[in-house]
Amino acid sequence: MPGPTDYLDRTYLQQNPDWHVADSPWKVQQILRILSRNSIVPKTIYEEGCGAGEVLRLLQQRLDANCELWGADVSAQAIELCQARVNARLHFALLEDHLWERKVFELAMAIDVLAHVEDYRGFLRKLKSRAQFKLLHIPLDISVQHVLREKSMIRRRQEHPHLHYFSKRTAMFALADLGYEIVDWCYTPRMIDIPHHARGKLLRLPRKLLFAMHRDFAVNVLGGFSLMVLAK
Repeated sequence: MPGPTDYLDRTYLQQNPDWHVADSPWKVQQILRILSRNSIVPKTIYEEGCGAGEVLRLLQQRLDANCELWGADVSAQAIELCQARVNARLHFALLEDHLWERKVFELAMAIDVLAHVEDYRGFLRKLKSRAQFKLLHIPLDISVQHVLREKSMIRRRQEHPHLHYFSKRTAMFALADLGYEIVDWCYTPRMIDIPHHARGKLLRLPRKLLFAMHRDFAVNVLGGFSLMVLAK
């Protein structure tokens, strides 16, 4: 079964050789949408759990040319993949290098990271002090469909080694417990916009129709969505 060491050795890289780079344009669209909606134009951005760095690279192309971007990850393999994306205002380093300790950013991001972190509450406590605004993207793995379809849940855990499973409410409880002030939030329809397998494509239309009628019900029953939260 997957575990925290998968990101430190080459296990995760072998299972996901592109480190989910293909999903990055879609993630950037979701990030820019919520920032624009709240009139936030950051001049400094920090991403913890940056993976291959593609999200930051694409963000840099859409933001002010003077924006400074920093990415950190626990995985040496991920940081190796980042090196091809480095430029004068886009920087990457291992999290353990502590280059971030004395820096405070306008925006700190954790995009699809929380479910992979063993001590996710400790992670959130540290992230809270990194920046004025925090942006979290959290897969919502708890749904009626996933609970009832046990084999599907097992298969999904093999494909995506999550250590924690969230619903909108459990994620919001954790943020409230740790003193996060919610500025804005939205669902992101990953399995409507970019389904990766045949099962997801079959459910694409039912998800889309149900989501249009009742968003919470669609998310809680069919799953396939994530939660984007902008907080202070």
